[in-house]
Amino acid sequence: MNRKRTSELRSWLKAIGTVTAAVNAACDLKSLLDLVAATAHDLLDLSYCAIMLPDDTEEYLSVAGASGLPDQYIARVNRDHPIRLEAGPLEGAPASRAFRSGKPCMVSDMAAEPSSSWTDVAREEGYRSILVVPLLTSAGVVGTLNSYRTTPHDFSPQEVEQLELLAEHGAIALTSARILDDLRDQHRRIVRSEEIHDRLLRVAVRSGGVAGIASALNDLLGCEVVIRDAYGATLAAEPALSVADRIAASPAPFSPQSAGDSGLVKEVGEHVAANVMLDGTSVATVWLLDRAGKLDPLGVRAVEHASVVLSLELLRQRTAAEVEQTLRGELLADLLDGADPRSPAIRDRAGLMGHNLSLPHRMLVAAARSQSRADIGGHTILDDVDVAQRAASEAVRLTSHLRPRPLIAAVRGLVVALWPQSDAVPTGEQLLRRAFASAQRGGSVAMAVTAVDTNGIPAAYRGARGALAFAAADGESRTAVTLDDLGAAGLLLQFAEPEELRRYAERTIGVLRRYDTAHGAELLKTLRAYLNCDLDRRTTGEILVLHPNTVSQRLRRIETLTGLDLRSPRSVIEARTALMLTDVADAVSGVPG
Repeated sequence: MNRKRTSELRSWLKAIGTVTAAVNAACDLKSLLDLVAATAHDLLDLSYCAIMLPDDTEEYLSVAGASGLPDQYIARVNRDHPIRLEAGPLEGAPASRAFRSGKPCMVSDMAAEPSSSWTDVAREEGYRSILVVPLLTSAGVVGTLNSYRTTPHDFSPQEVEQLELLAEHGAIALTSARILDDLRDQHRRIVRSEEIHDRLLRVAVRSGGVAGIASALNDLLGCEVVIRDAYGATLAAEPALSVADRIAASPAPFSPQSAGDSGLVKEVGEHVAANVMLDGTSVATVWLLDRAGKLDPLGVRAVEHASVVLSLELLRQRTAAEVEQTLRGELLADLLDGADPRSPAIRDRAGLMGHNLSLPHRMLVAAARSQSRADIGGHTILDDVDVAQRAASEAVRLTSHLRPRPLIAAVRGLVVALWPQSDAVPTGEQLLRRAFASAQRGGSVAMAVTAVDTNGIPAAYRGARGALAFAAADGESRTAVTLDDLGAAGLLLQFAEPEELRRYAERTIGVLRRYDTAHGAELLKTLRAYLNCDLDRRTTGEILVLHPNTVSQRLRRIETLTGLDLRSPRSVIEARTALMLTDVADAVSGVPG
């Protein structure tokens, strides 16, 4: 008898040692659970044995490891007859009761149990008695160890104790396997995260640009990628540029639902979007098409890495653009000051930036324009340095693909472009208007165009700038004016000396300027409005918001001071000429009209 007990003890110790060694050897979970079930099956002389684990919602128990049961049978049971976990510890099948109570549960003979869904399954499966013990951990019950016999059987306290001992090893095996799985998963994520970082960093180091980052994200995540700047323009798209059409030109604002901890990655409708931040401002957006709800933590990490790398790339591009803009501005400033475009030094500087100064050019000068009721012509040229800088940068970006490139820079609140003559579409005027629209988010642009002839670049610039100022003062509403559009004023802008023109005008209307300055009056403005309104005093009053009698009083004062008779055609011509010469002189001198 003692020899038999010693043999049983040795068998138990050996079996426990085998299970312990398997746990320490980090075997996969299925193998460990099968081993625990097989050990219970052999040591307790069971018909078969199974370890059952709950699903994620703890609604059902399914077989996760077994001994004595074919795989096909286990698959069918899990599919058709999983054990339902009832709410209370005294309800349902023995496995449900053991799981909910945390205590062993046994049935000696199924035939003695009231008919229920689980007893029907037991009869169908062919077992008569069952002992279930919970798999207990410090976190609670994690599963059950089920022992079955095909005959009625009263499980002794020793059998219960032995099965609980094996259940402890099953719980240890389950906990250890899950810890190892978590560690492996964390390691995999860390390795994959490093791979993502290295991949994107290599793109940045090798100057792959925005397109390279889009391509890398496309490879890493297997989805369509679109990168847009803050104005909605597409910077890059993979696998093809046409996919950008799947997002509206002005994407909807970010929804509050975040896909990551950083707050950069958001779900917007069916897409995922990530802000690219620079100096606290969003300068671009990465769009992952049709990825809402499908992005795992590694995918979120990849997008976050891409956002950081993109911000560095855009900072590099911005710095390079600022340096290039400075060099371009210095070159244009030298040319406007009279530097010879044919000199080797100037020619080489231009060539390095893609400009060919040996070709025929036109001079374009543009400025923001706003509507103002107080101005006679209805237009005011805005000498806005910030708008001009932004518009010049945008114009440079829009023309970066052109060869030869136009020479564009911001000069004293204006955008000045030395544009090669060609039949290209869109034209220089169209591109500058587009650049201003982007820079000032609406509004219009005033522009003057002159040809660079034998008089040189400085003369063309002075003529275009003068035409721009004169057109504004004269109420010219065209989007682009030329010297020919201004008639006699255009000729004067090209050839006249400002001081000569000013002296002539001074003799006629200089007294009005002095009177206005001394008395805070607006006689000169009234005269200009009266002439522009074809000598109609009522219309003049409406424009100046004055009563017609007040207009009449001012006109009499003008006639008294100047000696002009504004009913005389000759005096009207003299007044018009004097005003035009004043505007031309101011324009040529660089003073806005």
